[in-house]
Amino acid sequence: MIQGTGSYVGKSILVAGLCRIFYQAGYRVAPFKAQNMSLNSYATLEGGEIGRAQVVQAEAAGLEPSVHMNPILLKPTGDIGSQVIVQGRPFKNLTAQEYYQHKQTLFQRVKESYDYLAQQFEIMVLEGAGSPAEINLKENDIVNMAMARYAQAPVLLVTDIDRGGAFAAVIGTLEILDQEERNLVRGIIFNKFRGDVSLLKPGIDYLESRTGIPVLGIIPYFNNLLIDQEDSVWMEEYTQGKKDSQIPIAVIQLPRISNFTDFDPLAREPDVSLYYVRDLRQLKKPTIIIIPGSKNTIADLLFLKESGLAEEIRKQAHQGCLVIGICGGYQMLGQIVRDDSGVESDLKEVTGLGLLNTTTVLEPEKITHQVGFHSIVPAPYLQSLEPMKGYEIHMGITQILGSEKPLFQIISRSNQPVTIFDGAINNARNVFGTYIHGIFDNAELRTNLLNQFRKEKITPPGEKVKMAQEFKEQQYNLLAQQLLQYLDLERIYALIGLPKI
Repeated sequence: MIQGTGSYVGKSILVAGLCRIFYQAGYRVAPFKAQNMSLNSYATLEGGEIGRAQVVQAEAAGLEPSVHMNPILLKPTGDIGSQVIVQGRPFKNLTAQEYYQHKQTLFQRVKESYDYLAQQFEIMVLEGAGSPAEINLKENDIVNMAMARYAQAPVLLVTDIDRGGAFAAVIGTLEILDQEERNLVRGIIFNKFRGDVSLLKPGIDYLESRTGIPVLGIIPYFNNLLIDQEDSVWMEEYTQGKKDSQIPIAVIQLPRISNFTDFDPLAREPDVSLYYVRDLRQLKKPTIIIIPGSKNTIADLLFLKESGLAEEIRKQAHQGCLVIGICGGYQMLGQIVRDDSGVESDLKEVTGLGLLNTTTVLEPEKITHQVGFHSIVPAPYLQSLEPMKGYEIHMGITQILGSEKPLFQIISRSNQPVTIFDGAINNARNVFGTYIHGIFDNAELRTNLLNQFRKEKITPPGEKVKMAQEFKEQQYNLLAQQLLQYLDLERIYALIGLPKI
């Protein structure tokens, strides 16, 4: 089990790397995180919803993601409450206090999922959340030491040395744990190290002498990996974009932004500068504006209006800027968002941006599917000769009111054939929205979309060009290759009682 001295120390990426290492060694390996808190989620093949980090880890292990890899997902709906997803399905909207009242029931579901996977795989790589030493949370913990005890998993404690205070963080964490919990910690890993590793030796010697726990890895700060992020913390580093690029793309950083990994394929394009915008001053004059998904469409729509971004987006759209809405962003582009059932808000109705002639009604039932689709709009920049893939996660139905046309036709949901129209595009062809996440992972559509802004057009990719999944495979292999250089795999294999292959 990988636990951390805090959030954003690299737990998720290390679990992914270990999954790829064990997978390459020929073991049947699966990731597992009992409870995750994230607005960046994914629809599995069985139609359930899990955190994006477990999707990355499953892919690294060569597996189709399953709801059992992340049996509890918390999707914050405000400052004190979250929608609770249990084994892929919405359970209830709960405050923290209410959530703790369901602890025993929820932990039972967690154990069911863990046992289900453990029967099928030789190695389980577990991930903790935040820190196991949060004094106010330890009593109700079901994701850190409670899970380690249940699985009897040796714990590797990871700390982020780039932030400073890493030695104190490790020692402080161990001091707060009780004796049974400390006994489960069998190794320490320093992550995000920069500089001469020999300078760490006095500190490592002291740490091992004081704690009796070996340091099993000092991992450098990798800046050559392009692997999906789960937490929005990293956005702080990406507010300016690349300089001197042909195509500036502004993504509105909504307070409750979700599924921002939708835009990673755009950011990887060498002539694209993708940057996140939190206020009016940062918007500038982009070629494309994207309004992303949101866990609370109404609250984030009000944010757009109060910040002045709504009026500026409307203004730039009328001047010809391409404006794209994904999921909640698609709902915001319309005339009205209604919430008669109180799904998100006490407000029954809020006017939208008015850039699409659509109306949305939020509904309690969540739609979660992997989908196949194709474009039905005669706009060259939205075409693809091959059927495309994506996924839906939304609570609401949007209806086209006027002469505007649907954008896509969904031809399969969760591997079942269907015929469903999705999205809408305005008559000027410069504003469109869709419920489908992952549309930019489809290389031909992405290339055609960007080509209309390129001075020198790029030939749309065919079968010879590596698609998104092949690119991911390269990145997982690179991650494993780099971790193999810096982790003591002999001792890690010994901890789990298996030979190193």
